[in-house]
Amino acid sequence: MDMNPPPVEELRRVDAELARLDARRAELLARRAWLLGVLYAPAGRAAAPPFPGVAAPAETSPRGAQNVLLTLGGILLAVAALAFTLVSWGSMGIAGRSAVLLAVTSAALAAPAVLLRRGLGSTAEAVGALGLVLTVLDAYALHRVALPGTDGLGYTAAAAAVLAGVWGGYGGLLRGLRLPLPAAVVAAQLPLPLGALAAGGGPAVVAWAAVLTAAADVLVLGRPPRSEVRVTAGVSAGVLAAWALLTGAGLSLTDPWTGAPLLLGCAALCLYAAGAARPAASTLATVAGLALVAAVAGPARAALPAEWAVPVYVVCGLALAALWRPVRAGWIPEAVRGGFGLAGGVVAGLGVLWALPPVLAGLLGPADRSAGLWSGTHAAPVPADYPATAALVLLLGAVAAATAGGPWGRWGAVVLGWSLLMALPVALELPYAAGIAVRLVATAAALGLAVRPGGPAHDRPEPAPGPAPGPERPEGAWGASWTAVTAAPVVPVAPGALLAWTGSAAGTASAVSALLLALDVRAATFGVLGVLLALFTAVAVLGGGAVRETAAGAAVLAAAGLVGAGAATAGLSGAAAGLALLIVPAATAALAVRVRSVAAEVTGAAVGALALALTVPRPAALALALALGGVIAAATALRAERRRAASWTAGALFLAAAWVRLAVWGVTVPEAYTLPVTVPALVVGLLRRRRDPAASSWAAYGPGLAATLVPSLAAVWSDPHWTRPLLLGTGALAVTLLGARFRLQAPLVLGGAALVLVAAHELAPYVVQLVGALPRWLPPAAAGLLLLAVGATYERRLREARALRGRLARMR
Repeated sequence: MDMNPPPVEELRRVDAELARLDARRAELLARRAWLLGVLYAPAGRAAAPPFPGVAAPAETSPRGAQNVLLTLGGILLAVAALAFTLVSWGSMGIAGRSAVLLAVTSAALAAPAVLLRRGLGSTAEAVGALGLVLTVLDAYALHRVALPGTDGLGYTAAAAAVLAGVWGGYGGLLRGLRLPLPAAVVAAQLPLPLGALAAGGGPAVVAWAAVLTAAADVLVLGRPPRSEVRVTAGVSAGVLAAWALLTGAGLSLTDPWTGAPLLLGCAALCLYAAGAARPAASTLATVAGLALVAAVAGPARAALPAEWAVPVYVVCGLALAALWRPVRAGWIPEAVRGGFGLAGGVVAGLGVLWALPPVLAGLLGPADRSAGLWSGTHAAPVPADYPATAALVLLLGAVAAATAGGPWGRWGAVVLGWSLLMALPVALELPYAAGIAVRLVATAAALGLAVRPGGPAHDRPEPAPGPAPGPERPEGAWGASWTAVTAAPVVPVAPGALLAWTGSAAGTASAVSALLLALDVRAATFGVLGVLLALFTAVAVLGGGAVRETAAGAAVLAAAGLVGAGAATAGLSGAAAGLALLIVPAATAALAVRVRSVAAEVTGAAVGALALALTVPRPAALALALALGGVIAAATALRAERRRAASWTAGALFLAAAWVRLAVWGVTVPEAYTLPVTVPALVVGLLRRRRDPAASSWAAYGPGLAATLVPSLAAVWSDPHWTRPLLLGTGALAVTLLGARFRLQAPLVLGGAALVLVAAHELAPYVVQLVGALPRWLPPAAAGLLLLAVGATYERRLREARALRGRLARMR
């Protein structure tokens, strides 16, 4: 007999045995926990043992419960002592008051030492905190009782200094308490500022006191105390330094020579703190850089006229950002250099924002006109309210961005350079002709960038920038500022494409501004339109992609503007000007054979629609314009890629031209309007059926037949003459016979229906007369007999109807 069980059975037995062992182990652990509780809690009755196999979870330990009780007891004791002291204060003498306060304070301060030795850290912390609060009450009571005539601010400053020392010593003696040392740091923030206020010092003196106190806090940051002390010192230093910085910034505007030293002191403090707080070194360096700019620019601004204030700050900011050379020699840490660069970039950016109003005025000002075309609204110079130094700020920004190098630097130089050109006419109050010339120069420069002479290489995005290689990295004089401002990770973009899009957008905007300004003078209008036509044509030929398409569309618009201006100069009417404008879509269609541009074709079509709209008041001119438009569309349909859309457009235009001409001639016969639709439609259907014999007759012939049969039927029922019914009936009979001959469903159904309706129209008068002559009872009797006959032969009639439907369904 084989004593070894199968592997499956043996595995089941092993799992069962392990489960029993786990259950036994859990039971023993629960018993052990209960025994430990009995051993560490001799007072009181031991808790009942847990159920076998079940471990009772312990929500709190006896030591924790004891700590909570002692904490509550200490708090209640302190509250009671305070209540007794405050309530019974008036019935006790000075000695009694002092004795009560001293006893309560001493007890609160001495208790933590005992509690710490017993391992009651939480209770010691709570009682120690109450002791610190009581020392503050002691200081207040001392002032009220012993020193009532002392100045409040001075006494507070002295008391804060004493308390800071006492709390610091107390925290040093009782290392187990975490609160006294941070409390000492907080108390140490008050003596110098409050002492300066008590001594009658002004804002600058108080701010200097805050700077000195913050410097002491920074010294604490440089030492290795506990984390809570470092956090408290850091927060305190930040608050005091911010207060001092704001005070110094305000003084730099009102009293620069007083605020400058204070700002320099704050900058020095921030730079020193950058070495102690390395995670925030870049931020502190940025704040220091802003303080340095304000300190240097404040006195210089005060010595110059008001319009030079912003340029002075911008120059100082860019000079600060230019501190890249010492970095290469290792004089300034990388984080500090980055902070200086960011500070300089922020100052320069704010200066550019200040200089934007002249840019917007130069760009959008020509759109504000109170008179019509060639009225000279903007021809006379108008005094500007913008300082000329705005142009200087834009120039400085453009030079700084160009010196920075890189794709973003080039982009910034392009934008700021274009902005400078748009601001010059307004900031410098240039004459009318000079203003137009500057705008055209801005347009030409921007469109020149849009051409992208570098070719396809510019369309490839640059790889994402990696980490900085170190201080030896070559870069421009303003590279620190620009790199700091654009340090955030961005999606890689092709530099050539970015410059091309920016140049195209800027060139188009300045072109519109120049054209709006040129509309005030006739000669300027023709000159600007000619220059714009040449510029956009050149970009359309040399450029590529979306820039090329945009330029092509703009060139078409410029050509249309020239034609419209010529028509206005010649004194042509609106309809005649519309006919002249058709030159533009005709030229666009002709050029599209050699130069393919969707934007140019769409713009040409839009100009053609405008031309048609101008001829609407004169129907004869509208008919001619529609016919010319049809010719242009038919010529476009010769191109294979435009054949479908252009052929339908040409047909619609020719048909509309024929209808308008018929309306001008006073033709009211509907067949004159419908037959020009039916005949081409039937020809197209015949050609389609030849190419695709499986095509349905409804799709091939249905629209063409319905275009004539339906309106003619409507006219028959209101026509008293016999000519139209005869002709329509003959035509419907012919269509029906052709449908039956060639087994085509659409001609058979439409022709037969039209024939029946014409016959019904012709027989209707006689039927009416016959019904009037018959007796009143005859029509109901005839209807009844008809129903009986149908009912009697229902099955056969139903089969015949199904057979007829089947035959129709088999037709095409």
